[in-house]
Amino acid sequence: MLMPKKVKHRKWHKGRKRNQGVSTTRTELNFGSYGLKALTHAWITARQIEATRRALTHYLKRGGKIWIRVFPDKPVTKKGAEVPMGGGKGAPDHFVAVIKPGTILFEMEGVPLDKAREAMRLASFKLPVKTKFLSK
Repeated sequence: MLMPKKVKHRKWHKGRKRNQGVSTTRTELNFGSYGLKALTHAWITARQIEATRRALTHYLKRGGKIWIRVFPDKPVTKKGAEVPMGGGKGAPDHFVAVIKPGTILFEMEGVPLDKAREAMRLASFKLPVKTKFLSK
């Protein structure tokens, strides 16, 4: 699973303005001919990214080339079950990637258009965002 080797701060703020604005970076296809673009805001966990990657490679039977354009670098904390109120913030539990509309999530190269479209459709079911298929 994807996770940073090291983070500057172990616990981050959630960020109050996460549901505002559109992406200004990662908005164009840079590596492959086909891409999967996010249309809504979300936090995508490292597990969801891995499940999507596995769905893509399974459908393509390890053919073609896939680029993952997002990386989960934001730590999310969670307190244990049945822990009383107070006692501070919980321990880091997992990592997420903050996604804004317009972000390219995955790119693909070396497969026919129909196979790429179907692979991206199957992969999009693993993600918590509405997506759109792109081609050059």
